[in-house]
Amino acid sequence: MRKVFVGFVGMVLAVSLVFTGCGPADGGGEADVGLEGESVGKPLKVGISQFMEHPALDAARDGFIDGLLELGYEEGPEVEFILKSAQGDSDTCRTIAAKFVQDGVDLLVAIATPNAQAAANVVKDIPIVITAITDPVAAGLAESMERPGGNITGTSDMNPVREQIALVKDFLPEAASLGIIYDAGEDNSLVQVEMAREVVGDFALELLEATVTNSSEVSQAAASLVGKVDAIYVPTDNAVASAISAVIKEAHGAKIPVFGSESAHVEQGGLATFGVDYYLLGKQTAGVADAIFKGQDPGEIPIQGSRDLQLVINKRTAAQLGLTVPADLLAAADEIID
Repeated sequence: MRKVFVGFVGMVLAVSLVFTGCGPADGGGEADVGLEGESVGKPLKVGISQFMEHPALDAARDGFIDGLLELGYEEGPEVEFILKSAQGDSDTCRTIAAKFVQDGVDLLVAIATPNAQAAANVVKDIPIVITAITDPVAAGLAESMERPGGNITGTSDMNPVREQIALVKDFLPEAASLGIIYDAGEDNSLVQVEMAREVVGDFALELLEATVTNSSEVSQAAASLVGKVDAIYVPTDNAVASAISAVIKEAHGAKIPVFGSESAHVEQGGLATFGVDYYLLGKQTAGVADAIFKGQDPGEIPIQGSRDLQLVINKRTAAQLGLTVPADLLAAADEIID
């Protein structure tokens, strides 16, 4: 039942994938992680900037590119993609945005909240399409979801936090405590943590929080929860997502299940999630870019939530932890990892 997604690398197109570092004159410490096709004439120039590289953000990026190609934009003659990663550094986010302005991109795609906030502060006259943003309004990126205003629109990866935490009780009816790990400096994470605080009481769960400031602290944060919680919940937090294997290692060593907020968490050893498919969210975002290319004002295009939430279950992890997957969840699953 697993889905196999074909990224832009495998498409039959004249595409060159280049991984290089950039010196200070070319945008500080950002990494060039993109592709550039053979230009004919003056193709639309699309600058894609992501906050860091981890499976969710990578999938959103690949989905966006594949989505535009499937909409009929031919790489090379019609569209040129320039991809940059800030490697988790906020200053580099701003440097990348400024470089895109200097390069005269026609559209800037900002992946993840810190990246989008940096782009919004730097880029005023070029359309910005955002994705993997939990709450664009709370992050100061939009006036409202229905009418964002300015030069920004796109898609949100707002999680169904209540439904995700409900999975804990589906697997562990007697659970009394739930750990949550997040970066207190990420606005998107703070929104999700507040939602978790509001709903855990409905499931008779006590919430224990462990905060980090970067990915190097994630293992220690997970270890601090061992012996105190019955399960761990991971929101769509960039610092934690980039070190999810450390959470899995610490938790599984103590037979504690990890409930993720997106499929990559489960694919790497988490137990289950009902969440966003970032590849499909990227393709959805490509439709927003297409509307802008066809003349629509980005400030008048509503910011869309994900249309494709997925229930993903890792049966292998369940077996390792000695847990039984409820039959109704197996029947409803969009993806089962054996």
